[in-house]
Amino acid sequence: MKLPWPRSLFARLMLIWLIGISLVLAVSFALFVGERDRVGRDALFEGIAQEVANVADVLDRLAPEERARWIDELGRRRLRLSLRPPPEHLRPLPPDHPMLPALRRAMPERNIMLFAHSRGDGPHPALLLSLSLRDGSSVSVRLPGIAPLAELPPAPPGRLLPALAALLIGVSLLTWLGVRIATRPLSRMAAAARALGEDPDRPPMDTRGPVEVAQAAAAFNQMQQRIGEHVRDRTRILAAISHDLQTPITRLRLRAEMIDEETLRTKIQADLDAMQSLIKEGLTYARSMEADRSRQTIDLNGLLEALRDDAVDMGWSVALAGTLRTPFEGQISALRRALWNLIENGVKFGQQVDIRVSETSDGQTILIRDHGPGLPPEELEKVFEPFYRTEASRNRETGGTGLGLAIARNLLRTQGATVTLSNPAEGGLLATVKLPRRH
Repeated sequence: MKLPWPRSLFARLMLIWLIGISLVLAVSFALFVGERDRVGRDALFEGIAQEVANVADVLDRLAPEERARWIDELGRRRLRLSLRPPPEHLRPLPPDHPMLPALRRAMPERNIMLFAHSRGDGPHPALLLSLSLRDGSSVSVRLPGIAPLAELPPAPPGRLLPALAALLIGVSLLTWLGVRIATRPLSRMAAAARALGEDPDRPPMDTRGPVEVAQAAAAFNQMQQRIGEHVRDRTRILAAISHDLQTPITRLRLRAEMIDEETLRTKIQADLDAMQSLIKEGLTYARSMEADRSRQTIDLNGLLEALRDDAVDMGWSVALAGTLRTPFEGQISALRRALWNLIENGVKFGQQVDIRVSETSDGQTILIRDHGPGLPPEELEKVFEPFYRTEASRNRETGGTGLGLAIARNLLRTQGATVTLSNPAEGGLLATVKLPRRH
């Protein structure tokens, strides 16, 4: 099963940081607990060994006949002393027992043997220590039961867990701040890229900040400048071509009027009209890429009603349903031209057009649906390409120039709006226009 991976860079960096820090804290906690247990065990063993060494020194100073009288007093705290040797059935513990090094360090000159005693005061078996005094006599010391290292009681959580929680929260806040600062330039660049589609002439990005951010911002500004120059150059070229072609087209019209054969004259006039329309639409498409910064409050209800009335006056079947409560801030001529192109396209291929408007949380939605045959799924996006025409439109009557939808999309994009095509279940072709809400 593939684990879900966050989509945003901020969430990914936060996840990597938190997982890494959690692993470091877990390893550090395990090492701390292990070291605490080792130090605690060594301190315990050293204390017991030193206590036994002190008792052995006292017994060395006592006469043999006095040892029996003092033996119980000396082991009153936690040791049980006996002047008898250990039972013969006990087997000595291996030399790697953790208690033996502490005993040998405390009593290096004495002969020491350690046994496990089955009787004890606690849940763990007691240890029986046999050591020799200076006069050669032996003393048995029953030590208290000592738990293995893994069974030592854990540290009290009263202070440790709150300290770890405070450390994790503090590191998480610092991580959030650091990741947010690191990813904020990317967010600004993404916002600038979106705004570039609306206004190619927008002010350049701020190039202040770290070296990498400044370099990326400078490259983005350079790209924006080149795109603006390219659009302006293309518009000037098309305008020049359109202007220069007007004169030969006008001469051809005059010469066509001198043709006596009416059929031939009509065909030539139709070709000249198509040429002039193509030149005009090409120039309009080029200019549709240029953003108009002048915005005004647009009454969408009034605009759509005017477009519907104009279509009805031309004999088209266009219906409008729904109302919008909020106006739209945009460029009215560009929005009018874009919506008209969509309505005209629907009438051309679907005869009847239904317009429905609605409010959304982030703006307004305009649905323009015709009653035609629709489009194959692979052509729903291709029809927005310049000069692209479907097979059903490759004729003189309905074909057009193949620029109407491309112009509509460009005009809507310059205002932050989008348009998409789909084939609804009830049939026809549906154009969905989403207008953003501006604050």
